[in-house]
Order: sequence, then structure tokens, then C-alpha cells
Amino acid sequence: MKRVFAFSLTLLLLTSIAVFVIQHNSSNLGKEEDPFYIGVTFCGNTTAEATMLIDRVKTYTNLFVLQSGPISKNETAVNEICDYAVASGLHIIVYFGWFDPDYPWQIPWLNFAKQQWADRFLGVYYYDEPGGIQIDLDWAHWFNRLMLLNSTLLQTLAPVIEEYINGTLPRDYAAAANIYIDAIRNDPGLEELKIREITSFVSDYALYWFDYLGGFDVVFAQFGWNGSIVQDIALVRGAARMQNRNWGAIITWKYEGPPYLDTGDEIYRQMSLAYEAGARYIMIFNYPQINDNPYGVMSDEHFEALERFWTDIVKNQDAVHASVKAEAVLVLPGNYGWGMRHPNDRIWFWGPDERSPQIWELSRKLLSQYGHQLDIVYEDMEFPVTNQYDEIYYWNDSI
Repeated sequence: MKRVFAFSLTLLLLTSIAVFVIQHNSSNLGKEEDPFYIGVTFCGNTTAEATMLIDRVKTYTNLFVLQSGPISKNETAVNEICDYAVASGLHIIVYFGWFDPDYPWQIPWLNFAKQQWADRFLGVYYYDEPGGIQIDLDWAHWFNRLMLLNSTLLQTLAPVIEEYINGTLPRDYAAAANIYIDAIRNDPGLEELKIREITSFVSDYALYWFDYLGGFDVVFAQFGWNGSIVQDIALVRGAARMQNRNWGAIITWKYEGPPYLDTGDEIYRQMSLAYEAGARYIMIFNYPQINDNPYGVMSDEHFEALERFWTDIVKNQDAVHASVKAEAVLVLPGNYGWGMRHPNDRIWFWGPDERSPQIWELSRKLLSQYGHQLDIVYEDMEFPVTNQYDEIYYWNDSI
């Protein structure tokens, strides 16, 4: 989940910096009848490993996410695995880190996939963690490296890069937001998906609102890293609701090393929470393969939790999807791209500002008061919150 694709990232970075220089120098949720999908990701290397995992989960899931970098470069393996998953009764989402020019079959394959698997092909999981990369990337390191390159573009960028490194770059949050949004919106791979009306999915752990603004159709919020699940729901559901999109949850690592995943009981609780809150997609991130486990990182307790969730929740007519609605909303300042994982988290390229402590304190109070009946959104004239929620709190309110 923490993979950074150097080629794609460098293109994103150069595009973003160029736009930043120009600007700096110039100054609902889906419909209730939509189906619900639950499944696992496959991050292995072979068709045999994938079919083994499909056989293990096909009776208590309806979604298989082919999230393997190596497999995404092997057309034959992609087709074999997708054929097998669909024949096993599953829907499929296929991952591409980007559409690689070294593998020219990938773009034409999109047309093939739509024809071959029809509505069983849900779309493409494209790129990974753009918001997380934005918040956590060592920008000073990257800027220093870029300064060593000899090019007309970088000569133009040099003054702004130097300002950033020296900590004197003005905090222009609107410009930073536009850079981020435009970098996604102008991505040629995402455009290929839109032309074909193929749903684009992305997984992230920050800046969900801006992922949607950039053009992703569905964002999977990452549940893990010992973060606040309730806050993740508030941020991703709020963004999806206000921008009329669907959202999902991907259960990822709790630990940086084995066993990586949380307990089966805790994962069951997280899946149930996401289901109640209205997630349309829930999956377990099944990476890496550990010890002699042929299935990846998932152990028996995780498969048992998944099967129990399928039986107790998905197939239980008394369990109502999206039964917990947001009755209150916290409205953050416009373009305030704050990671919100802790009081000192980054805002775009910069550290916290004078508003961060107030927002942090207010958000803790509201999350404690409302739980997953709270959404968190941004001030945006295109997406007014008036008449959308019973209770509206703004970032500078006192409660």
C-alpha cells in the first residue's frame, strides 16, 4: 500500500511545480438501490496464487480486486485471473499503477474488458494514495534533487524551490489545491477511463475531498495505521455525499511488520462500521505473503471474519445498509488540505498553521459527540451544506 511509483510521481511532481510557479508568480452517496460489494485484494505474482485465493473466498464475497503490480503488466495473466473470478461468480476491479507505455496493450484492453466481462467488470483501480503522497512526501529532498538537473523548466522553478527549502514560500492554499486537482484532472490515464465511461477507483488516507474534485469516481478510505476510523468515515463519506459519489473502505495494515493486519474480530467491527455508514465497497488489503501462507497476509481468523460478515450482515435481511446517517457536519476552511492525523500534520506543502489547534480541538469534540454520525467537509461555493444536515458546525465555532 505504501508503494511510490517513481515514473508517475515524477511526472506528477514536475507538472505540479510548473503550475505552482505560474500561480505563485502571478500572484451523494450513490443511489440506495446500488449493490454492495465485499471482497479481498490479490497482490501476488502468479495466476495459480490468484485462483487459490478466489477458491477460498468465492462463497462469501462478491468482489475480487486484482491489485498486483507484476500481474498488471502481464495481459495473459490478467485475462486468465479475471475469467476465473467472473466464472466463480465474482465482480472484478483491476489495478494499474499507471498505463505504462512499455505495455501498449493496456489501453486497448480497457475496451476488451468492457466487452468481455460486461457489468462484472466494475472498473479500474488507478494509481494509489495521491493524497497520502502529497502529505507525506519529502518535498525538500525531491526539490533538492530536481535542482541538480539542468533544464530550462528547472531554472524557472529554482526561485520557488529555494523559497520552499528555506521555509519562506507563501502559504497559498488555493494554489496548492489547484495544483493537486489539476494534476489528477489532467492525467492522461484517467482521461482514457472517462472517455470509455469506466469507473475509476483510488485508495487513499488523506485529502479524499480533493481526490474527488480531481476526477476519481470512487475513493477507498484506508482503515488502518492505528488511525481514527470514525474520522476517516466522516471525511470520505462527507466528500462523497456532497460531490454525489460513492465511497468504499479498504482494511489495511495496523502494523509495519508481521502480522500486519489487525485481529479478525477488529476487522469484522471495522467492516460493520463501514457498512452501517454507507460504504459501497469494502475489501481487505491482502499483502504481503508472510511465512508459508499461500493466501498472502490473511490468516484463518481474517477469512472467518469475512465469512461471518457475509453471513451476519450482507445476507441478513435485518441488517440495513447505510443505516447510520450523518446528522451533523463540520465545515473546514476552503482548500485546507490538512492531513488531520495529529495536530502537527502537514497542510499541502507546509506544516500546521494558527487555525490547526482550534480545528483539531473542535473535531475531537464533535467526533466524540456524534461518532460516525458526523461528516467533515470543506467550504466550497459549488457544494453548499445548507439544508444538507441537521446540525452545521464551522471550523471557527465555539462549542
